[in-house]
Amino acid sequence: MASLHLRLLCIASLASLLMVANARIPGPYTGGPWQEAHATFYGGSDASGTMGGACGYGNLYSQGYGVNTAALSTALFNNGLSCGACFEIKCGDDPRWCTAGKPSIFVTATNFCPPNFAQPSDNGGWCNPPRTHFDLAMPMFLKIAEYKAGIVPVSYRRVPCVKKGGIRFTINGHKYFNLVLITNVAGAGDIVSVSVKGTNTGWMPMSRNWGQNWQSNSVLVGQALSFRVRGSDRRSSTTYNVAPANWQFGQTYSGKNFRV
Repeated sequence: MASLHLRLLCIASLASLLMVANARIPGPYTGGPWQEAHATFYGGSDASGTMGGACGYGNLYSQGYGVNTAALSTALFNNGLSCGACFEIKCGDDPRWCTAGKPSIFVTATNFCPPNFAQPSDNGGWCNPPRTHFDLAMPMFLKIAEYKAGIVPVSYRRVPCVKKGGIRFTINGHKYFNLVLITNVAGAGDIVSVSVKGTNTGWMPMSRNWGQNWQSNSVLVGQALSFRVRGSDRRSSTTYNVAPANWQFGQTYSGKNFRV
C-alpha cells in the first residue's frame, strides 16, 4: 500500500513538473480569433508615404516589410506594444466595394494611426478610440477593396509572423548610449522585453525607448553582444555572440528567430 502511495506521489510530482515546463515553454504562436474593424489607406500608390513610422523601422523596403504594412488605431497599437505584430485582413460584407472572392492580405504593424478628435469617429475620425482601425498601405488596400470606397468594414485576426532569416539587431548610439533597433521578428512578431549580455557582463534588461528601439546605458564597446528577445506569447529567443567584439555603431547583426 505504501509502495502504491509512493508511486502515485511520484506520478503527481512528474505531472506538476510537466505542467510547469509547458507553462514556461509554450508552443509556436498560433494567432487569435477573427474580429471586426474598418480599414482605410495612406502613403500613395507606391507606399512611399508609409516610410518611417511610430515603430521606428525606418525604410520599410530595406527592412524587408515592403508594402505589406499597416498603421494601427489607438485601440490596436497599445502604446507601441503591437509593433511588429502580424494580421490577416479580409474585406467585410460590402459587395459594392469589396474585391470579389474576399481575398486575404497579410500585414505587419509598423505605424500608429493617430486620433483626429476634430472629426466624429464615424466621419473622418476613423482612428479615434475606442475604434479598432487599420490604415493600410495603399497597395494592400487595393487588394481587398476599390479605391473609391475610401473606407471599408473588415474582418481581421492576429497571425504568426513568417519572416525570412533571423531577428535583426541594428546597433546605434554612442559609447554610453546603445540604441538597438530590432526587426524581422517571427512568431508573435511583437516584443515585450529585451536583455543584452556583454562578454564581461551578466544579462541586463534593456528599456523600450520608442517603437522597437531598445536602449542600454551600459558601456558595451569592445565586447561580444548576446541578446534575449521575449514576445507577448511568453516565448524567448536567445542568441549568444550575435555581434562580435569589434562590432560598430550603425551595423546590423542577425540572430536566431522564433519557430513558426
